Amino acid sequence: MAQRSLSVGAWLLAAPAWAVAAGEGAFAGPHVGPVPLEFIFFGCVLAGVALFHRYTLRIAIGGAVFIALYKIALSPFKTGDGVAGFVAHMGHEWVILVNLLLLLLGFALLADLFEKSELPAALPNIMPAFMPTDWRGCFMVLLMVFVLSGFLDNIAAAMIGGALARTVFRGRVHMAFLVAIVAASNGGGAGSVVGDTTTTMIWIAGVGPLEVLEGYIGSAVALLVFGIPAALRQNDYQPIERNPDPDVHIDWVRLALVIFILVSAVVVNVVVNSRFNDISDAFPFLGAAVWLALLLGAALRQPTWSLLPGATKGSIFLLSLVLCASMMPVEQLPLASWQTAFGLGFLSAVFDNIPLTALALKQGGYDWGFLAYAVGFGGSMIWFGSSAGVALANMFPEARSVVLWIRHGWYVPVAYVVGFFVMLATLGFHPGSVPRGSVAAPPAAATAASSAVR
Repeated sequence: MAQRSLSVGAWLLAAPAWAVAAGEGAFAGPHVGPVPLEFIFFGCVLAGVALFHRYTLRIAIGGAVFIALYKIALSPFKTGDGVAGFVAHMGHEWVILVNLLLLLLGFALLADLFEKSELPAALPNIMPAFMPTDWRGCFMVLLMVFVLSGFLDNIAAAMIGGALARTVFRGRVHMAFLVAIVAASNGGGAGSVVGDTTTTMIWIAGVGPLEVLEGYIGSAVALLVFGIPAALRQNDYQPIERNPDPDVHIDWVRLALVIFILVSAVVVNVVVNSRFNDISDAFPFLGAAVWLALLLGAALRQPTWSLLPGATKGSIFLLSLVLCASMMPVEQLPLASWQTAFGLGFLSAVFDNIPLTALALKQGGYDWGFLAYAVGFGGSMIWFGSSAGVALANMFPEARSVVLWIRHGWYVPVAYVVGFFVMLATLGFHPGSVPRGSVAAPPAAATAASSAVR
């Protein structure tokens, strides 16, 4: 299994051959053959994280510092050279980083509120038809996470799913099921413009929600492919148990606070991105909304503040990897096609999918449902490939082993491939709307130009 982990780094080193534009003058730093040194350094960081999961935080922070110093000294940022270029780069990235930090910490407290509301313990009793005590009940937990992620941030959906699983399985959650929770949260948000940061970016750029909605075809197929074996494995390991404790009572105040925080996040996300999208990337509105709701609710039920130090360590780890990925010279993608979209799904397992989505929007020419599914669900293949994976690993530290993640979650890449090709067979790949700021010509203009040539 160590060889499979090493292949992540090896694959990453090969990725720049098609992810970086050659001869365009967009990058002027040192190369090893066709590969910029940044990719080699980042590959070493990812290999270190994969092999030495007990030292992931030190490796990620050290890698981010090293790559930043290297770029300041020898390789230009997209925003300029040296310290000034780094400062300008951080001026653009700080909103993403702070927003992610606030969400990871805020949703850690929210998941604890949900668990302490005792609704997870009561669910098998009050909804026995919805949550039977065999493998079907395990699958229903994944389905709940999938549905929640369609209108919540995938971090919140994953952590609520983790809290629910820890309760109904008496703390014995199999690694395969942890992987499935992350995959369900990422897949559930892939077809909704409010379910994931990447789909919201596509929506802000002027692509209609219905064009993204088709991503649910791939996600639904993938849910069956990974969800059923994961549910069977979890049921063999630890089935759902009815709670025999008559003293279990739902804390409706805590449950109301959970709903209030989630509704606040959804409302702010929709309002800011639909009516104020010109300033949506100027301030971490979503993270601030979650924390404002948490602080207002603290007058009724105090969150477990002692969870924050542990959650902060995991959050800093993810932020370090996101920062590393943001400094990679991925200046141009190959021509938009289903093959490119398919490859982006694997790339998003090790690269931050936000800059990948931004590049795709600038390029244009994609079928946006395929792109949303690829970059949204693809990050589930490795635990640090998505913020939902990092958030769940904060709750279940055993998930931080790449070797165990790949060993027990092998069905996730299989599900990704099956879901993608079912979409391709049923829908076909058709370029969608031209996003604002895209260099692609509108389909009608492209057709007219083709007719003129003929």
